[in-house]
Amino acid sequence: MAVRDEIRKQVLEDLAHRKGITEFGDDEVLIPQVVESLGIFRLVQFFEDHFRIRIPDQEIIAENFQSISAMERLVTAHLNSQEKRSA
Repeated sequence: MAVRDEIRKQVLEDLAHRKGITEFGDDEVLIPQVVESLGIFRLVQFFEDHFRIRIPDQEIIAENFQSISAMERLVTAHLNSQEKRSA
C-alpha cells in the first residue's frame, strides 16, 4: 500500500470516523475538523511505529498535519532520509 493510502486509512479509521466524517480530499485542510492536537500525537505515534521513522519535536507542527498531502510529504521525507543513511 502506498504511503498516502496508509496515512488516509489511519486518519479515516482513527480520527475521522469518531467525528462522523467519512471522506475528504488529499489537499483538504483537516485541522481542526478531523485532526486536533491529540490527533497529531496519535498520528506521530502511528508514523513512527508503522513506518519506523522518527519525527523530531520541531517537526510536530500543524502545517505538517493539515492535509493528507502534507503528512505524506513529512513521512516520505523521513523515509528518503532513512534510505540515504542506510546506503
